[in-house]
Amino acid sequence: MNVPISLVTGGAGFLGSHLCERLLNEGHRVLCFDNFITGSVENIAHIFTNENFFFAKQDVTEYIYVEGNIDFIWHFASPASPIDYMKVPIQTLKVGSLGTHKALGLARAKNARFLLASTSEVYGDPLIHPQVEEYWGNVNPIGIRGVYDEAKRFAEAMTMAYHRVHNIETRIVRIFNTYGPRMRINDGRAIPAFITQSLRGEDVTVFGNGKQTRSVCYVDDLIDGIFRLMMSSTVEPVNIGNPDEITMLELAEEIIALTKSNSTIVFQPLPEDDPKVRRPNISKAMNILEWKPIYHRSVGLQKTIDYFRSQLHRNDTR
Repeated sequence: MNVPISLVTGGAGFLGSHLCERLLNEGHRVLCFDNFITGSVENIAHIFTNENFFFAKQDVTEYIYVEGNIDFIWHFASPASPIDYMKVPIQTLKVGSLGTHKALGLARAKNARFLLASTSEVYGDPLIHPQVEEYWGNVNPIGIRGVYDEAKRFAEAMTMAYHRVHNIETRIVRIFNTYGPRMRINDGRAIPAFITQSLRGEDVTVFGNGKQTRSVCYVDDLIDGIFRLMMSSTVEPVNIGNPDEITMLELAEEIIALTKSNSTIVFQPLPEDDPKVRRPNISKAMNILEWKPIYHRSVGLQKTIDYFRSQLHRNDTR
């Protein structure tokens, strides 16, 4: 029986590393590419000894060469946190455009099935709620978030063009807010910030009035949905996320309670173009992939808090 071969771009990142782990557990031989702009070798250190795992430091916006066969390409390379893509806006645009082009070219050369890790940010600050895949979005192309939003929108267009013109098997997942172990302490997104501030006993910073909403999905649920999508025959984009909507203020209060912290909540101005609502309609994923999230938020948050506590303890003892 042939062993399936998967290439994961951005495989040392938060999501990419969890995907590499899942693929190894599914019996794949995994080639991981990362240039460590936002990824970390620590995320994949525990699987380096696996005989089916191979790593190469690679910028996917440059020429990609891989010897031998590839069955699946999972294109996850990209900064994903506002704090990251605002620091490296041009690199973010390049990985969404040039990086996607190079990865699709490799898929064409290898006759590999290609999955694009897109994002709910393609919907921008949505005028339709919850968001369905047919919604075209409300995005500011020249705003500070535009470098990420438009990079992913371009990547989706490029992926569909390769499917239509070159008959490449393609899949597009629109990832909604996800959390779990291996997020970075200085990631800049809400859950890492709330957890880190709570564990340190610092003020917990909530932006705006805290009434803006997100729908947060535990990473294991997300990876399961993405794996099912790749193995399906669905070409059109599919939302993967948890539709359980919560305000940022409620989320901060939950995390303070779970960490048993004495932190108090303080408010700061809402960042430019920050979406006011975010909630996926997952009917397509439920019907086509027979997928829905199973982790309750309290369980996922506790696992994430335990991870951050160990990271902070390790940093403090260095």
